[in-house]
Amino acid sequence: MAEQSIISEDMTLKRVLQDFYRVPDYQREYVWGETNPKGEGGEEVDQFLSDIYAEYESATREFAPEYFIGTIVVCKDKNDVFELVDGQQRTTTTYITLCALRDVLVEHEQDVPEELKSQIASSTIDWQGENVSRFRLELQYEDSGGILVEYGQGLGKDANKERTRSIRNIGNAYQTVREFISTTLANDPANVRKFHGYLTNKVKIIRIQTPTIARALKIFETINDRGVGLDAMDLLKNLLFMNAKEGEYAKLKDIWKQLTDEIYRAGEKPLRFLRYYLLASFDVDSKLREEVIYDWFLKNEKLTGHKTEPVKFAQSLLDAAKAYGHFVSNRNASGGQEHGIRNTQLLGGKSIKQHFIILLAGRHLSPSNFSKLCAEIEKTMFVWLITGTAGKDYERQIVEMAHALRKTSDENFETFVDIRFKNERSRLAPEFHTRMTTLKYWDARQFRIRYLLAKITQYVDLLAYGPSQGRDDLLEYTAGGNDIEHILPSSADMEAITEFGEGANNQLLIQRLGNLLLIEKSINRAIQNKSYSSKTTIYPKSKYLLTRCQASSHSGEVGVADKITTAAQSLEVFPEWNAAAIQKRQEFLAKLAASVWDVHPDQSVPQ
Repeated sequence: MAEQSIISEDMTLKRVLQDFYRVPDYQREYVWGETNPKGEGGEEVDQFLSDIYAEYESATREFAPEYFIGTIVVCKDKNDVFELVDGQQRTTTTYITLCALRDVLVEHEQDVPEELKSQIASSTIDWQGENVSRFRLELQYEDSGGILVEYGQGLGKDANKERTRSIRNIGNAYQTVREFISTTLANDPANVRKFHGYLTNKVKIIRIQTPTIARALKIFETINDRGVGLDAMDLLKNLLFMNAKEGEYAKLKDIWKQLTDEIYRAGEKPLRFLRYYLLASFDVDSKLREEVIYDWFLKNEKLTGHKTEPVKFAQSLLDAAKAYGHFVSNRNASGGQEHGIRNTQLLGGKSIKQHFIILLAGRHLSPSNFSKLCAEIEKTMFVWLITGTAGKDYERQIVEMAHALRKTSDENFETFVDIRFKNERSRLAPEFHTRMTTLKYWDARQFRIRYLLAKITQYVDLLAYGPSQGRDDLLEYTAGGNDIEHILPSSADMEAITEFGEGANNQLLIQRLGNLLLIEKSINRAIQNKSYSSKTTIYPKSKYLLTRCQASSHSGEVGVADKITTAAQSLEVFPEWNAAAIQKRQEFLAKLAASVWDVHPDQSVPQ
């Protein structure tokens, strides 16, 4: 091949498999067989086989249609082995399919065609005249664990399928092929041979051979048209390898492997992580969408440095991914437990992660300031959610906060908090108060109502007793051992209805926040649907001060320390329970909520 020539050939799989291939160690792992914990996904292998079979089925004795499965980009090394720069997913799947077809014939004690054997493994003569046996496809990336050798040797049914992500995916792919052979080809040796004949003679591929890896990577980028066919994460990896020196490949490969592993362990979508990283690390508009991320990189290489220092840039991504993984696990960037992050998850659920943008931007802060940042995020996120602020609106503010925070030192952090967080809560204070004084059980998702009641209950306990390992952890309050109690029950007995009076059957009253209380399940079982006067003899058994003092600040012994007594006496108590009491208690909880989440209309700070 001339030094700069590129050879493009239209080939059958039979012709393709007359050569030897290697997936280099810097390539990503095999993913076509991947499923999520619910067993969903991994349809690519089934679709690959189904599409080929649809064409195969339309063949007649005189004519069989050809079927094109795509393009591969290769570069031949000094040992005449082709390095697969693009196309490893379909090539590996083809190879696994051939192994499975052979295995079925062996299990049925049928002769395996020599051509099929040679498409799986063969030998070649090296320059010294020595016979070298090798498999047609070799996976070099670390995650493969040499597993394809076992399938090549006919050990697919007994191969270990759990050691790594790639091994599991290859195992899933092999199983999918075996199911296809069983259900579609009926495990019939004659059908297997016929399908193998069609697969290798009529399924075609375009092989593009380049003189250098760099040229192959450039063609790979062009074929995928800046994001069409592959996502930005794959194309970014390719872009980094294109700009790396050959001596940096091993280091870059190792960093990228760690990066993808971190994202995978965090259960995150790579593109969401990449978007959040950009929004946190650069002055990128919040309107940046995942589908244009790769184009953004192409236009901003001077900003990121990914072209001149690809390894350094990849390392910065890895550092961010490690921190992101900690955030997902409710930990700070160093791996320590962070209550504020977990509380925000309890408030928002696992689907709300926009605040990770601020956390990524604030990694430079001291541990104490980072903890305060987490607490401020929790407070402000609650105000946004409870006031019904649209997601796109609070995400825009989050991005603006992240841009400002990235340039904020520890010395200026308090000012940042005042301007960015307290001012925002102050702006929403009137709406927050209105919402809290009218909130009903069905106005928010149940886990959010549970969070709200737990947070207020915890706040009162901390005022009275001070910090402790149990009281500092909101999970102790939101856990399954506690119930949301309707003081006036939805299905109250006749005594309770009579005692309450007018409105006892009014769901608009029953579902109001003022009628809700956090209480231990064991106590709640004893209460059931009884009257309020019966409940008030049981509430004092609760360990939560707010619940104990529902009817009287002196119900039971609340403590002897001044701090406890002061906290108990500051609580509104309700000796009787009726519509007016529900309204009054809701107003009291709204006032308490303003302190819990630090929402005050008069705290605005000039910007």
